[in-house]
Amino acid sequence: MEEFLQMVKIAPFAEGTTGIVLAALDLLIVWYLVYRVLLLLKGTRAMPMLAGLALLVVGYVVSRYMQLMTLNWILENFFSSFLILIIIIFQHDIRRGLARVGRRSLFWGQSSREDAAVIEEVMKAAVNLAQKKIGALIVLEREGDLTDYCGEGVIVDAKVTKEVLASIFLPYSPIHDGAVMIQKGRITTAGALLPLTNNPRIAKDLGTRHRAGIGLSEETDAAIVIVSEERGQISLALDGKITRDLDGATLRKVLQSLFRKRRL
Repeated sequence: MEEFLQMVKIAPFAEGTTGIVLAALDLLIVWYLVYRVLLLLKGTRAMPMLAGLALLVVGYVVSRYMQLMTLNWILENFFSSFLILIIIIFQHDIRRGLARVGRRSLFWGQSSREDAAVIEEVMKAAVNLAQKKIGALIVLEREGDLTDYCGEGVIVDAKVTKEVLASIFLPYSPIHDGAVMIQKGRITTAGALLPLTNNPRIAKDLGTRHRAGIGLSEETDAAIVIVSEERGQISLALDGKITRDLDGATLRKVLQSLFRKRRL
């Protein structure tokens, strides 16, 4: 860990204007690369783990400064394999990030805004489908990119309307069993397959559609609206938890609150 800290120390600026400019350019490039990597991780499970690792680094520095020898020894041995630990912990996110870089430039800007009109259409579609007891799984992208979860679906690229959403989930539709993905205010994919949750504490009466919604919410920050065909219930999966039996007004209020926070 001490060698790592020595590596990240900023070398003295070279004398002269050229040295100062090169040093500033070097810092700017490193800062921007770190910033883009954090954007790739934003909205994924990696962010809480990254925050935990940052706390461990702070703990190491504090223990060294305050001469807490036992704690410092433990953390120093922990960080001796720091790079290997990073690769093991973030292997899934590293694969996704590299695949995403392969599809588009690392310097490509991201924009993911959901306006009130989209939320209103989703709410109306959910209420309509619930009344008819037609199952549905609608995913609204927030900060985390959902492109990796669209691969198994059918590309749609359509405006978000209650009519389009209802037609996708009609029982005779060939793509009604999968999820609809809403990204940047448009329906991008239908019939997408989502990862199922392995949480043993999930209620036994929840079926595959609900488990898929919870599973995706465990891996991303997406908001997933789920309509039960058995009970005609509307549920919302978020952060690995599910809120059941929502009415239209409550669903609208919760979604508006989520996307309002994202814009702040």
